[in-house]
Amino acid sequence: MKKFLILMIVAIILGGVSGKILFSKYEGLDKYLLSDKNRIYILEEGVYPNKKSLEDNTKEIEPKLVVENDNGYHVYVGITRNENNALKIKKLYQEKGYHIYEKEKNINNQEFLNNIEQFDVLVESSKKERDISTIQEVILANYEEMVINEG
Repeated sequence: MKKFLILMIVAIILGGVSGKILFSKYEGLDKYLLSDKNRIYILEEGVYPNKKSLEDNTKEIEPKLVVENDNGYHVYVGITRNENNALKIKKLYQEKGYHIYEKEKNINNQEFLNNIEQFDVLVESSKKERDISTIQEVILANYEEMVINEG
């Protein structure tokens, strides 16, 4: 009986120490998990200071979304939640000679996030550039309507 009691105490102590070590490795990860839940990747071709510069440099780019703010005209060519899709889209434009910048952004529009997840499945399975461009055209229009113009 005495041996059994000692074994139980040792097992409880080892279990507690193991749990403490395991829990400490995951402590604080929830803030990263929450931000990942709302993260999107925006693929940007560039920022132009005026409309003339924008038109001269982007007439060949389709699809695109132009977002104007205080520091110029931002040209978005793709939006995704999937990092592999971001690389896939980026590669398509780089093969055409464009430099694409990947930006991460957190958004709170759940309807848009749900839509983009569904479109990401299509982009992931698409092999043709035309198909990916068509999907991105819809995503960019959704982003403009649901995120930029919401309010």
